[in-house]
Amino acid sequence: MHKIGRTIKRRRLEAKTDYNARLSMLKSGKTRLIVRKTNRYLIAQLVSSNLAQDKVIVGVSSKDLLGLGWPKELAGSLKNRIACYLTGMLLASKAKGKDAILDLGMHRNISGSRIYALVKGAIDAGLKIPCSEESLPKIEAKDEKFSGIFEKIKQKLGAK
Repeated sequence: MHKIGRTIKRRRLEAKTDYNARLSMLKSGKTRLIVRKTNRYLIAQLVSSNLAQDKVIVGVSSKDLLGLGWPKELAGSLKNRIACYLTGMLLASKAKGKDAILDLGMHRNISGSRIYALVKGAIDAGLKIPCSEESLPKIEAKDEKFSGIFEKIKQKLGAK
């Protein structure tokens, strides 16, 4: 339990907000790349803060890949690493070369995870995010059904 006399904030009790991390990011004054996972998709947003009021600059979801050529029969796999990488590329193509810092929220910091696949896609498409190379996964479309999709969507986004 917690100490008597100290009230823990509701969003901290619900494991939704780490107030110490949020305060340090707000003090930096930089745009934040916020990545959140749902049961079916990954959501990424570039957010700027002014007097603790957040303003979304650009936001994308892995669901947006369906409009870029991701097959509808593979809509259940919009959380795999390839989809996350392409979602990061989509975000960076809309953001056009901004600087950002990564905001994981209450997600665990696991090297090579799907969140870092999204970050790698954003970095490869031109977004400037400070991140160590060891935490970024290697993205390869080994599976036949994903390799064609991967290349086709990458071309649409104008990637190398």
